[in-house]
Amino acid sequence: MSTNNPFSLEGKTILITGASSGIGRAIAIESSRMGACLIITGRDRERLNDTFLNLHGTGHNQLVADLNVKSSIEKIVEDTPLLDGIVHCAGLTQTLPFQFLNEDALTKVMNINFTAPTILSALLVKKKRLKKGSSVVFISSVSGVYCSGLSGSVYSASKGAVNGIVKGMALDLATKGIRVNSVNPAMVETSIFNDGIITAEQLEEDKKRYPLKRYGKPEEVAYAAIYLLSDASSWMTGSNLLIDGGFTLL
Repeated sequence: MSTNNPFSLEGKTILITGASSGIGRAIAIESSRMGACLIITGRDRERLNDTFLNLHGTGHNQLVADLNVKSSIEKIVEDTPLLDGIVHCAGLTQTLPFQFLNEDALTKVMNINFTAPTILSALLVKKKRLKKGSSVVFISSVSGVYCSGLSGSVYSASKGAVNGIVKGMALDLATKGIRVNSVNPAMVETSIFNDGIITAEQLEEDKKRYPLKRYGKPEEVAYAAIYLLSDASSWMTGSNLLIDGGFTLL
């Protein structure tokens, strides 16, 4: 790979959470194609190992970790070398009408989508695991930042909180040369559709709401994350990178 390619991740060490499936898996695989040396984490040992076996290149590492557990977050920090970037992909969706909201549901979603990645980032900064010029990327959503949806208040709240922390972190860490941004996708085709709750017909009808008449692909979100990890975005911090097939235009 050419060394003068600003989009290359050659020579960069990147930590990716939630790498066992979906968008996190795609970001891991595509980042390895771009030359990154990866530390990938996830709760499911078997699925995480499957991602690991599909990585390109050598020198990668995998850490089975549950971000709901404080000791697991601390273990990630302890086992992580000096980093050029982090991608926070671990996330949880929750469809729940607001009138049925309860503290357990709110805590569960907020912990995985907001609290855990925030605390993980803070510990990595405190332990000086992030190099000057490194990049922190949160995989967020259009929900809670640009729009919301029926029964999506809890999920929207968690992503709205991510939007706020991204901007605050970007200001506070700028003096260290650390950039912080988010990728904000609309609906992406992942295994979430495999449970049969939503029919194929319903999905096709929903896609009509998008000007490009389709959902995104995990790889397309991965390319956005790679841009934010790369030197090509070195003057970009505190921003939301919208990738939604035109959904929020309507």
